[in-house]
Amino acid sequence: MIEKIIDSTNLYLETMPKQERKKYGQFFTSKETALFMAGLYNVPDSKDYLSILDAGAGSGMLACALIETLQGKENLKKIALTCYENDINILELLRSNLNQIKENSKIEIEYNILTDNYITSQHFDFNEMQGCNITEKKYDIVIGNPPYMKISKDAPEATAMPEVCYGAPNLYFLFASMSLFNLKDDGEMVYIIPRSWTSGAYFNRFRQYLLTKGKLEHIHLFVSRKKVFDKEDVLQETIIIKVIKTCNEPQTLTITSSHSNHDFHDLKTLKIPYSIAVSGENKYVYLVTDEDEVNTLMKINKWKNTLPSLGIKMKTGLTVDFRNREILRDVMEEGAVPLFYSQHIREGTVEFPINKENEFVVTEQSGLIQKNKNYLFVKRFTAKEEKRRLQCGIYLSKRYPQYEKISTQNKINFVDGLTSELSECEVYGLYALFNSTVYDTYYRVLNGSTQVNSTEINSMPVPSREIIRQLGKALIKSNDLSEENCDRILEEYYA
Repeated sequence: MIEKIIDSTNLYLETMPKQERKKYGQFFTSKETALFMAGLYNVPDSKDYLSILDAGAGSGMLACALIETLQGKENLKKIALTCYENDINILELLRSNLNQIKENSKIEIEYNILTDNYITSQHFDFNEMQGCNITEKKYDIVIGNPPYMKISKDAPEATAMPEVCYGAPNLYFLFASMSLFNLKDDGEMVYIIPRSWTSGAYFNRFRQYLLTKGKLEHIHLFVSRKKVFDKEDVLQETIIIKVIKTCNEPQTLTITSSHSNHDFHDLKTLKIPYSIAVSGENKYVYLVTDEDEVNTLMKINKWKNTLPSLGIKMKTGLTVDFRNREILRDVMEEGAVPLFYSQHIREGTVEFPINKENEFVVTEQSGLIQKNKNYLFVKRFTAKEEKRRLQCGIYLSKRYPQYEKISTQNKINFVDGLTSELSECEVYGLYALFNSTVYDTYYRVLNGSTQVNSTEINSMPVPSREIIRQLGKALIKSNDLSEENCDRILEEYYA
């Protein structure tokens, strides 16, 4: 069955412009990915009836893969399939493909295509509002490749689901939330979605809903960002998740990985404690790929402090230079203050000036300048192929006594003392932490992007302020800012 669906879908892709499909956030699943997703379900052999929901059906690829996989269930007599799809361009193809499935299945197939908006048509139910349908439909299984499309914060879909929305959301996590709602208790949901939701403040409400109402059972990672979707140009880092609708936390979580969407035959499999994979009040999801990364999490999670709990905080640089061109200066003049960029971070220290353009600003806007005191600067952006994600520079105010104020460009972060200024030992100690291998690994597991997010850094476990000072003293004494030396100094504090 699935080969015919593949052929008809490819024909559709050739005739439908990508810009037209982008309006609906459409990206089509490969055959191998669809079959892998279908194989993740655990359907009891005794089951004779199954209700299935495909929330964004497209051409029916996922539904076809699932039904084809279920053909081996001897006792399964009937499948009731519900497909939501409101793109009129693909409805005829979807209906034709579902007819193909129905005609070629040894299991009785009853299907229904709903062209309603999947989110807004159910928001009364989801929000338990007056007028909701008390007997709303619930499903044994939900499978989905939801639309990938950012919408405005006042879009109907966003205002329909305030429990999971913060700011301008992406449709994919609204679909995932609604799909979990549509599941029966102990039902199973398999979705292919970006990994961006696994950390950060932006997705906190979604994580709270998903991981409270349901529990992760399986996560699949793609080593390569490219070619997760056939014939599509998608560089968003994508994962497959299996969620069980239950309040009972499992003991373990299975994480598998493959190079791309064509080599599922050679999976790398890791089973880890659930409490390590899903951790903290923020319910961050840590996507580890080997035992070394598990050990890294266990080492750092022994510490119970965070920077804010110690009166320290990472913040984002203050000046967006391209929006404030009128205040930028290439050379020093009266009233000017230094503007620090990521380029000033060099081999663990901060060098200034370096004869780049716009190294100074002249402004009376208090929000763009800060006191000249000790900081740890951290680059916000690095290239994916770079060895380290956390790249730091020690900034000591005594090196620049001529300035009372400075400014920082918003492509760097800076670590600042809140209740008291950071001492030299504390800046060096923070450098020893964040320049170590274990902290860089921890951050890479937590966040797959190339951006260093201050919210996530502020949530990471750190030792006490006294230990940070001891680390700093050892680093100053060694006069060696290398990653290897930071590792050596930090090692004795893990026990």
